[in-house]
Amino acid sequence: MKLHELKAPAGSSKNRKRRGRGTATGQGKTSGRGMNGQKSRSGGGVRLGFEGGQMPLYRRLPKRGFTNIFGTEYAVVNVKDLERFEAGTEVTPELLVETGVVKKLLDGVKVLGDGELTKSLTVKAAKFTKTAQEKIEKAGGKAEVI
Repeated sequence: MKLHELKAPAGSSKNRKRRGRGTATGQGKTSGRGMNGQKSRSGGGVRLGFEGGQMPLYRRLPKRGFTNIFGTEYAVVNVKDLERFEAGTEVTPELLVETGVVKKLLDGVKVLGDGELTKSLTVKAAKFTKTAQEKIEKAGGKAEVI
């Protein structure tokens, strides 16, 4: 088989509508745009969300809250998620991403105290809750703030 012998399977493609090519085509004269009006003109039509001069929905609804551009967002890990690592492992944010415990590092990792830990691990993170730190140290490990 050669390149010039390739053909699309039957029925896989349609011809595009040729508009404005006479009345016999069914898309002649006004090309399916109707008679007069804003939408029949070239470049005509209204912007997204326009409601004919009525106050649009996005302006009628009350706005709430704001985005703090200086805010920090942490990737959250629970103590029970650290149970998968073997005893003596040094758990770093990079290791958490590698193993898929955390998808993205964001502004750092914060360890929360949900669940139990039975292995001694050295955990390095940006923040720890009190309960998380207690549980890591109770299991014989260390909680180091980066």
